[in-house]
Amino acid sequence: MNKNFTSLAFSESVKTQQEKYGTRKSYSRMEKSGDKYILGQKEIDFIQARDSFYMATVNKDGWPYVQHRGGLKGFIHAIDNTTLAYADLRGNGQYISSGNIFSSNKTSLILMDYPRQQRLKIWAESRIIDVGENKELDEITKAHESPAKAERIVILDIQAFDWNCPQHITPRYTEEELLQLQREMD
Repeated sequence: MNKNFTSLAFSESVKTQQEKYGTRKSYSRMEKSGDKYILGQKEIDFIQARDSFYMATVNKDGWPYVQHRGGLKGFIHAIDNTTLAYADLRGNGQYISSGNIFSSNKTSLILMDYPRQQRLKIWAESRIIDVGENKELDEITKAHESPAKAERIVILDIQAFDWNCPQHITPRYTEEELLQLQREMD
């Protein structure tokens, strides 16, 4: 069953820290706000405009692993309003994220828009299929179009998401964004 992100993120020890630092009251109201796992158009547009994200997985012993994933803008796709997928490209051959997903499918994503100081956090249950196993997903994720070799497709079934506040996000710009700003100023 999909739930509000607070049911996944706010363990008893988290609630204790919130109480200690004075934020528990406001977050207890948030816990009553209902389920939040169905993406709206705002979330879908944000996700599909990204050229990278950070993904956390956990191994069977509970050790977290955070990995950067990148590609052309739009390489991560909303299959529907509760499912994401992307073609996973061949990297250094360690397969830590893939191995972790097979032992514990719990996955978190952080998607950033640094210039606009926006951050979307997603909790998901993930699964992996090989490229060629599902032609429809191959086509949607454009696995065959990647300049690097796509070996797998990662499918993320969203359990919860939350927009994070912009506080402490340092604006950063890609070369393309800087060139666009320069053209606008000229």
